Amino acid sequence: MDLLLASAASLLAGFIDAIVGGGGLVLVPAMFAIFPNTHPATLFGINKGAAVWGTAAATVQYARRVDMPWAALLPAAAMAFAGAMAGAWTVTVVSPGFLRRALPFILGAVLLYTLMRKELGREHAPAFSGARQAAAASLLGATIGFYDGFFGPGTGSFFVFLFVRWLGFDFLHASASAKLLNTASNGAALLLFAWKGHVWWHYALVMAVANVSGSLLGTRLALRHGSGFVRGVFIAVVSALILKTTYDAWLR
Repeated sequence: MDLLLASAASLLAGFIDAIVGGGGLVLVPAMFAIFPNTHPATLFGINKGAAVWGTAAATVQYARRVDMPWAALLPAAAMAFAGAMAGAWTVTVVSPGFLRRALPFILGAVLLYTLMRKELGREHAPAFSGARQAAAASLLGATIGFYDGFFGPGTGSFFVFLFVRWLGFDFLHASASAKLLNTASNGAALLLFAWKGHVWWHYALVMAVANVSGSLLGTRLALRHGSGFVRGVFIAVVSALILKTTYDAWLR
């Protein structure tokens, strides 16, 4: 029954994550509820062991239908991997507690800006090209990758928002690009957790199948309905993240 519940949560997480990020909003609390006496690092390891396959599958599906700027995204993915490794190391020596209290306000600013700019992310008009686009994407990858390794909640949504706001992508292209970088940061975290022995592979592999299934469905819906649909899901996910992080930081 535990595996069935965890797999159902993983499927839903993969669905949400493929569209706009934020799958951890579903899967991580579910893991803590299903396995309340398990070490948190093990639960995070299982989460990454499932999620990395879903984000990878979404990347492949998006790449078949969306024009992806690989010359910019591949170095950015490498920087996201390196940033996540650095963030994961940093959290062993510095507490991320200050971010826990600041995160609801940061997400609130992102949501407010998105709601006020109704045309934000509806048109694909890249702000950079060539080496400048690669440099901007790499800086984004390193920064948010570090955040993912150090703390984590909302990583996919931050990737999407910054691709839209800073690089000028529409929400569909932003979500597609974010999946590649999120795959890299998830992969870095998974390697670290596996090295430390914090992955239950008999759970993670079954949940990975469910996560990929949800991811394929979410990607199909995003591709079918376009940027307006992705923007709507982004607003819903960020709103849920604000409620969840506010409760965790200030009310619990």
